[in-house]
Amino acid sequence: MFGEGTSNLQQSSSSSTATTTTTTTNVASNGGGNGINNEHGPHSNPFHPGLNHDYRYRDQMYRLIISQLYYDGQAQLAKNISGVMGILDMCPPSDRLYQTVAQSLIASGELPTTKSSNNDSLYNILTDGIDLDFETERQPSASTLAPSTYETIYVTSHKGPCRAGCFNPNGQLLATGSVDASIKILDVERMLAKSFIPINTNNTGSSNNNQNNDQQQPSQQQQPQQSQQQQQEHNSDSHPVIRTLYDHMEEVSCLIFHPRDQFLISGSHDMTIKIFDYSKPSVKRACKSIQESNTIRCLAIHPTGDYLIVGSQHPTIRLYHMPTFQSFISSMISDQHKGPITSICYSPNTQCYASSSKDGDIRIWDTVSNRCVGILPRAHEGLEICSLQYSRNGKYLLSSGKDSMVKLWELSMSRCLIAYTGAGQNAQKHRTQATFNHTEDFVMMPDEMSTSLCVWDARNAERQPLLALGHNQPVRQICHSPVGPCFLTCSDDFRARFWYHRPPLSE
Repeated sequence: MFGEGTSNLQQSSSSSTATTTTTTTNVASNGGGNGINNEHGPHSNPFHPGLNHDYRYRDQMYRLIISQLYYDGQAQLAKNISGVMGILDMCPPSDRLYQTVAQSLIASGELPTTKSSNNDSLYNILTDGIDLDFETERQPSASTLAPSTYETIYVTSHKGPCRAGCFNPNGQLLATGSVDASIKILDVERMLAKSFIPINTNNTGSSNNNQNNDQQQPSQQQQPQQSQQQQQEHNSDSHPVIRTLYDHMEEVSCLIFHPRDQFLISGSHDMTIKIFDYSKPSVKRACKSIQESNTIRCLAIHPTGDYLIVGSQHPTIRLYHMPTFQSFISSMISDQHKGPITSICYSPNTQCYASSSKDGDIRIWDTVSNRCVGILPRAHEGLEICSLQYSRNGKYLLSSGKDSMVKLWELSMSRCLIAYTGAGQNAQKHRTQATFNHTEDFVMMPDEMSTSLCVWDARNAERQPLLALGHNQPVRQICHSPVGPCFLTCSDDFRARFWYHRPPLSE
């Protein structure tokens, strides 16, 4: 195609004039039928007949340029180009243009093949989750699942402020923990069924036949007893709270489900870690207890379930081998934080885990050597970091701090790619978590002052409509289901609310 355009340039002036006249005539005659003014259709070039422009590719090209400039820190230049080219919606930072150019040069033989350029991890495109290297805009279909469209399906109450909550890996169960030292395990399907199933009304028809009325009379006398028994059985089988656990002496500060077995692991201010076997219906107490020397603040379990890392009021992170319950710490004291641990999480590829502290730093740890291999210093202007969460592909780390900001970090470059701002005007008093939704299209964080939910587009930090959470006190814990459109909020008003995106009713 480009060869034809070049050969036409080498023709004589008379031939060029004739060709131009012919091409112009063809364009004028076919303008209406071929959609020459269509913004998204192919355009014939009057000066180069063999070269057709598809402005969809042109728009994508400029989006890649803008994304690359954002990635390189040239935000002002990227905004100027966006204004000139009329690209109103923001493009997320991405180095896809760099990778595309590099691969084109390698394919043409202009650059030698290197080990880094053949890295398969650069082309590990996932069908779900956020990956800015291969995206320039969010898919429109994701807007229908915005968390601002969720509604409360079920509310459970404790006798004290609710401070902990989590989903199990398949999203079928969730757990809540409270200052009253109690733990509840709830069934998600039962909560949904309780919301969707209409109330049954027993409508008994009347008959003019006296004989039929006499025959129905004994059954109507037995009906109240049978309905009461059935209702009691139905309530016991369909009640969303399937377990209530009591084995801590003080506030339950963190909860996590075992990824393979039916165990719930809890940490508490009573300096103990409890492991509950909730497969037994009558279970109330833990089957295993680990005594620590400090208040437990956060827990994370290896995707295989073999290792548990514990963050406490002490700066040292402790690793437990679950089959033997042996504990380990890093061999280098200098690797540890300088303040209490606030959050900890495993990478999905199990090669590393991340921790945060009141000292304001984020540290990346190698899971094999248990050594610190990376530091993000003063990640939130030196203020306390409240939460950490890895993206599904392990490329990014989502953090929130007491500066009321949420940041998306690219771990390969140890840099902040996107800052989600506007959650609050003042610094937070309590730790509030930020989390992805189940598709990683949105970032969510409760606003401490207004008790509403702040939502951003994960790829361009565009603010979404607020969602009133209905709590009377600050939300101290938020967690989203890993598989479905539902999340849990735990508040100091003693309540935990289960939120769900109700699909539209089909005709």
